[in-house]
Amino acid sequence: MQLAQATATLANNGVSMKPHLLTKIQTSMTSESQLVSPIIQDRIEFKPENIEIVKQGMIAVTQPGGTAASVGANAEYSIAAKTGTAQVIGIKQNAKYNASSIDERHRDHALFIAYAPADNPTIALAVIVENGGHGGSSAGPIARKVMDYYLLGKLPVPEVSKDENGIPVTPIANAAIGATATSSTTPQPIAEEELHD
Repeated sequence: MQLAQATATLANNGVSMKPHLLTKIQTSMTSESQLVSPIIQDRIEFKPENIEIVKQGMIAVTQPGGTAASVGANAEYSIAAKTGTAQVIGIKQNAKYNASSIDERHRDHALFIAYAPADNPTIALAVIVENGGHGGSSAGPIARKVMDYYLLGKLPVPEVSKDENGIPVTPIANAAIGATATSSTTPQPIAEEELHD
């Protein structure tokens, strides 16, 4: 929440709005609704030339050559963002970080803050993926889906896994027998012994 609020304050040139999670309150008895009005919480004095440098740097993050270029690719709006990682465990001086040699629970956390549209912001957010690694490759795509939904009304398209032959596979939970099967273009038989476990 603090990262998202700091991002929104930056996007608003130092005007900090009181955070809220709803747009209106509706009474159950009368069905009357009352809009939740934005409230200015604080003002931070930034030099306009300094804030502009930061904003331009954040826009560059989602453009070709930036650490989250894939997040900004083909977007119908401009995105200002910053990627990051938070180290979970200490690494000895002069040692090189190698995620594949570290237990998953000790891998770096992925961070991504953003606001959009960059030229007239209406959304600011922060995404943290525990043990996700790099912010641009794990937290950034999540943020992009949130922004696409908020700004464009686009629902996220579920990612489809493929088997070793490249055939799309979708997991199906079967609560009745407590097993998980898969559905694909080729029927997958379930072994008789799996049905009785």
